[in-house]
Amino acid sequence: MLRNEIYYRLKPLIPAPLRRTVRQYMAARIRRRTHGIWPIFPGSERAPEGWRGWWNGRQFAVVLTHDVERQGGLDKCRQLMQLEHEKGFRSSFNFVPEGSYYIPANLRQELADKGFEVGVHDLKHDGRLFQSRRAFSKKAEHINRYLKDWNASGFRSGFMLHNLDWLHDLDICYDMSTFDTDPFEPQPEGYGTIFPFWVNRPPSRNGPGAAANGAVGGYVELPYTLPQDSTLFLLLGEKTPEIWLRKLDWIASNGGMVLVNVHPDYIDFDGSKHKKSRYPATIISEFLDYLSRNYAGQFWNPTAGEVTAWYRDWYTSVSKANGADMRGLGTKESDRTPTLEGRRAAVVLYSHYPADPRPRRAAEALVSAGAEVDLVCLRNADELTRETIAGVNVLRLPLPKKRDSKLMYFSQYTSFLFACLALLAGRSVKRRYDLVHVHNMPDVLVFSALIPKLLGAKLILDLHDPMPELMMSIYNLPEDHSMVRLLRRLEKLSIGFSTLAITPNKSFQDLFISRDCSPDKMQIVMNSPEEQIFQRMPDVETTRDLSKFRVMYHGLIAERHGLDTAVRAIALVSKSMPDLEFHIFGGRTSYMDEVDGLIEELQLRRHIVYHGYQPQPEIAKAIAQMDLGVIPNRRGPFTELNMPTRIFEYLAMGKPVVVPNTRGVRDYFTDSSAFFFEPGDPASLAEAIQLVASSPRQVDAVLGEAQDIYTQHRWEIQKKAFLTIVSSCLSAG
Repeated sequence: MLRNEIYYRLKPLIPAPLRRTVRQYMAARIRRRTHGIWPIFPGSERAPEGWRGWWNGRQFAVVLTHDVERQGGLDKCRQLMQLEHEKGFRSSFNFVPEGSYYIPANLRQELADKGFEVGVHDLKHDGRLFQSRRAFSKKAEHINRYLKDWNASGFRSGFMLHNLDWLHDLDICYDMSTFDTDPFEPQPEGYGTIFPFWVNRPPSRNGPGAAANGAVGGYVELPYTLPQDSTLFLLLGEKTPEIWLRKLDWIASNGGMVLVNVHPDYIDFDGSKHKKSRYPATIISEFLDYLSRNYAGQFWNPTAGEVTAWYRDWYTSVSKANGADMRGLGTKESDRTPTLEGRRAAVVLYSHYPADPRPRRAAEALVSAGAEVDLVCLRNADELTRETIAGVNVLRLPLPKKRDSKLMYFSQYTSFLFACLALLAGRSVKRRYDLVHVHNMPDVLVFSALIPKLLGAKLILDLHDPMPELMMSIYNLPEDHSMVRLLRRLEKLSIGFSTLAITPNKSFQDLFISRDCSPDKMQIVMNSPEEQIFQRMPDVETTRDLSKFRVMYHGLIAERHGLDTAVRAIALVSKSMPDLEFHIFGGRTSYMDEVDGLIEELQLRRHIVYHGYQPQPEIAKAIAQMDLGVIPNRRGPFTELNMPTRIFEYLAMGKPVVVPNTRGVRDYFTDSSAFFFEPGDPASLAEAIQLVASSPRQVDAVLGEAQDIYTQHRWEIQKKAFLTIVSSCLSAG
């Protein structure tokens, strides 16, 4: 979302021809890369649970919608309405209430009189509607006023930006800001369905006045299922409606909803051939004529509001039949995510399974999508060589993992690489893999998939961390050190060998791209906490000691994570907060011995408790007992770019967290959504801790925005993004 915000701020300053040229170039590359999921997304044809078909037994539905962006589009509304009316169709026109034009009341009335519909399109159409949670709530008040004044019940945001949770602030019966598949959008995550679906309103947000239009339990989401006209004819340069017609036939054969968004702004009614930002109105005529000629009597052409009312009635009946209320049911996530049925995948990681969370979540996601997954990893003495865990076939190699010298790293990595190379080669000969998902470190582990690649497998390299920066931080190496230069070279070769690469945050992505990685090749799948572990625990929270202010650190205890900075900050805060406690969770290291010495030196033993290593469920229980989490990272080549998952773990459990003022964190959080301190500065960290302890109202405000950011990146969303990436990778030529 930050990238979108920057773009829409700069957009007015960039000449339109230059914008169009760059977008067309990028669109051509995206089209080549995503042909397997656009314009038809495999699996999106699955009907909702309990589906009995469309109104009056019709085979499929056709919903025509129009977004009017500027005065030029407003001037063509009557022509477009007349064209559709003469051919026996009706549609919905969506107007920008505070845009660059004035919407005459008589035009809205004329549309209504002829059976057409009026909806609200964004507020200002400036790309900033979802800039922040607080700002959206204020804008929602204005949008609701226009909805009421226009007697409208539907909404669509500008540029198809969306946050379905926030839209519950609007008094709407339906929204149309999403799509089944559209990789060309600024927010390209599609919902993978050609049917309407229900968006539940959280129970905490129901009550008197929750929605003026009667959608107390939520609203209906109507995804557009044909490519937008602007994408098809202006961005991709198509000259005919052939892609529309081909997908229309596919949707009709699967009994789905044909929903198209046509902008009157871009239609040429007078035959002006010299304008690159227009396409001929004859394309619309051809499309409507094709429908009438080939599917007469087979489709239903409701307005968006009519299909919403019908779907809501159907959904209510299904809810009652299942003995549940509207809030108890919804479109299943599995109905909107890619399927990998019949696919075979190998996962390789130089780590332990299932202890390593990121590989575990990814492997289980592949299994949930229908893939057969073999996973190769390290083995501890007390672990089985082979076992199946949550559907993942785990094969463990009895090789050591020690964090000692650079030579030890090299020796261990090399041994594991060649062992995996032999193992994957042997297994591929018997039964080929479609995909090999390799987790770094090391980057070169991707070469263990040489034989599967030669046999046709696609390779995804999962770059958890940039190795050059991490080694610089661990061993205090300069940027021009020969080891660092070698690691950069190996990183480039490894990414080049892979089909696609993914990484956990934007700063890492930017770093890899700056080192000659193609932007199309580097995707983001964030490290989000496991929601079944990190969630609010009211029963635990009610037992915590309210007489003390309890601060917590958990994670790897290493110098770059700055635990000594936190200890010095606790020393400063404890002078004014005698009941302060600092709880440390993490396996003992030599650096912890240094921290112990510092605790003794500063006479802080009564304020600090060290718990050692604890598994994640115990960490979650501990967080529930705390008042504040701290991420006391030092500033370094690695920590400057890192976005610690621990931030989301605290937020998922409703706890505030003090975070370092680094680029990796700033990519996602602002001053209004986080408590920052300057890395390496105990006084700055102490000041942030005292602010949280003394300002409960500010904590509530900041925590509210921070939790909204976490919600946008929770694992269910990242899982869907990951599976979409995998599906796209497998479908690529």
